[in-house]
Amino acid sequence: MLENYQVQLRQREYLLRISRAMTSRLDLPSLLRLILGSAVDMLGGEAGLIVLRGPDGEFSPRASIGIPVAALSLFQPLWEDLPHQETSDPSLWQIPDLGRRLALVSASVGIALRQVVALPLVLEESMEGVIYVFRTRDLRFSASDRQSLASFADQAAIAVRNAQLYQQVSEEKQRLDTIIANSADGIMILDPDQRVQVVNRSLSELTGWSAEAARGRLCHEVLDLRDRQGRPLCDQDCPLREIAGGQHFYIEGDLIRRNHKRVTVGVSYTPLFDQDGELMSIICNAHDITRFREAEELKSTFISVISHELKTPVALIKGYAGTLRREDAHWDQETLSEGLAIIEEESDRLARLIDNLLDTSRVQAGALRLEISDVYLPRVAAKVAERLQSQTTSHEIKVAFPENYPPVDGDEERLEGVLYNLLTNAIKYSPDGGEIRVGGRFDDKEAIVFVADQGVGIAPEDRAQLFRPFSRVDSGLARRTPGAGLGLFLCKAIIDALGGRIWVESAPGEGSTFYFALPRQAA
Repeated sequence: MLENYQVQLRQREYLLRISRAMTSRLDLPSLLRLILGSAVDMLGGEAGLIVLRGPDGEFSPRASIGIPVAALSLFQPLWEDLPHQETSDPSLWQIPDLGRRLALVSASVGIALRQVVALPLVLEESMEGVIYVFRTRDLRFSASDRQSLASFADQAAIAVRNAQLYQQVSEEKQRLDTIIANSADGIMILDPDQRVQVVNRSLSELTGWSAEAARGRLCHEVLDLRDRQGRPLCDQDCPLREIAGGQHFYIEGDLIRRNHKRVTVGVSYTPLFDQDGELMSIICNAHDITRFREAEELKSTFISVISHELKTPVALIKGYAGTLRREDAHWDQETLSEGLAIIEEESDRLARLIDNLLDTSRVQAGALRLEISDVYLPRVAAKVAERLQSQTTSHEIKVAFPENYPPVDGDEERLEGVLYNLLTNAIKYSPDGGEIRVGGRFDDKEAIVFVADQGVGIAPEDRAQLFRPFSRVDSGLARRTPGAGLGLFLCKAIIDALGGRIWVESAPGEGSTFYFALPRQAA
């Protein structure tokens, strides 16, 4: 009797010590090994197994001792058709025909398992799993053994649930960290004092601040936002201080990056509160809206330029037509010819503008069509030069190509338009006249054409925008020269579509040379 009491006392001391150890572990695989090892040791078993219920409601083995991993699937009869009814006393819980099931498993595995005790891991009337302890000898598990294991299983179920919850939280945090880190938008998390806690990769690329360098800095240091006049939008008096009211807000501005370059961004600020209503964090979501701003400016420029460029020829055509048809006037032949010539010239100008607009629309829609054939560029250049030479007396257009200049695969009509645009630009931007040279060279890979003038030239900072639609160099001459800013854009679109490249070399006051290169025909 005394010996029995001492055994129970040792089991309870052991149970208390193991329970404390279990509560300190949150890693589920490690916890399951501790639980199973302790149960087998406490009941003097030689093998053990724990199965847990998965999200789909099915049971599967999650830890084992004394059983080859490859043989675990053969133990499935032990947890097939597990009873789902719960009992207030887990020590009385039974798996039907457990002895017969063990005999089948023992025969299948080839291990002499003689005795088994199984008890559920129950928490809040829900069975989370089952713990099995096996003996290879014939010594039966007593009621005291079952009672001890039942008490142990209660503590184990709590520890398993805590570890599962911790695992779920860890997985959710890892998933959230991955989403934040790989988001296409810039994300920054601030503490209540507006200091940076987290910066994702996109925001680092947007601002030029690395996550390490940004951490701990004030929001306005990393997101240096300015209005169009260059005034700071966010400083020590930032409206973020008012976000504690629970409302998120949105602002747009120019972000000054660490390399001093600007990019237009829209930033949303959203507060995050704890259960007591205290501000915990502020989530900043920054999106690059440069393209949207450029699209708005492009739309505004389009309306302004086109309204002006369309109104001018229409007004001239209407004016001369109205004048020539007056019944109270009798015009001589010279006046009639001059007026009709202006109407014809302005009609051609209007037709070219409309064609350019249509081609611009096709380019932006990816529907520019090309009729490919053999094109001999010296002949095309000579044709365009002859046409334009008759329209100017202050410029001399010279065409000079090597005699063995090769043909290229291209659209002759489109390439004629490219040369026409380049030559008309050379004439426009050479107000004092001078020589305009058209020529070319070639190598094994490319055939190159150039158009060189002696005009006003182009500043380096203006070259990048030359080939954009509706873009014109901001100068007094450009403002006095008619044009919608579509010619060079279309030139680049056509050359790009033919697999070539186009560029310019220029300096203010020293003229400009435009080049385009096309691939040579395969031998």
